[in-house]
Amino acid sequence: MTSSEPGPTGSEQGHTAGGEHLDVGAYLLGLLEPAERDAFAAHLAGCPQCTREVAELGFVEPLLAEYAASAEAAGIDPAGPAPRPDGRLLDRLVAEVSAGRRRGRARRLVLVAAAAVLVVAGPAVTAVVVTADSTPGVVAVAAQQFTATDPTTGAHAVVGVDGKGWGSQVSLELSNVQGPLSCDLVAVSHTGERWTVTSWSVPAAGYGTTGAAPAALRTTGGTGLQPADIDHFEVRTLDGATVLVTVLVTVPVHPA
Repeated sequence: MTSSEPGPTGSEQGHTAGGEHLDVGAYLLGLLEPAERDAFAAHLAGCPQCTREVAELGFVEPLLAEYAASAEAAGIDPAGPAPRPDGRLLDRLVAEVSAGRRRGRARRLVLVAAAAVLVVAGPAVTAVVVTADSTPGVVAVAAQQFTATDPTTGAHAVVGVDGKGWGSQVSLELSNVQGPLSCDLVAVSHTGERWTVTSWSVPAAGYGTTGAAPAALRTTGGTGLQPADIDHFEVRTLDGATVLVTVLVTVPVHPA
């Protein structure tokens, strides 16, 4: 922490001291046991610090799925036996991903991509990614975009949806939202199935409002639903009590 950064709040101090801070990286990399994942999800609902970190690193889960698909295409079974890092290296990776918000954007992306490949396909593949000349991007250009403004809350959302083999990669641009709030983006299927795409916190100044407020929020995530299976997206408060804006999805019907 530099001298210009604000100190942690009381809840954040207890959170760091308790060691739960490392669970952010483990949560995003899918390394937690089911009981641990449930416990962290409950913790996430009341911890603005962790919510911010999950939102900032929310692209990890789609990356994992992308690399798994790439491994399968290359004839590698990502679910089969593969060399795994020893405990010390894995702990370092988790800690590095959790601390990613304090790093430069490019370095953070390379780090998370490397961690994702290491978990999916082992250290040998990671070496190729780490030494590659190109830096991976966060969001590809969305194949489809959908926009909505809620007449009651005034919240404005632009949702991009890009179909993948594993489901849909989703981008969100959200503006005219006042804080403080903890929110998530939920994809809802035609049958009512609900998938949480990503979550984040809104500062008191809000996003994309007026005055000194930060610019519109931009974040990414993923869902196992294919674009054709998505009926709409909901931007909600994390407790589900308030829907800030609903974005309907209209997927073009292609002739058989």
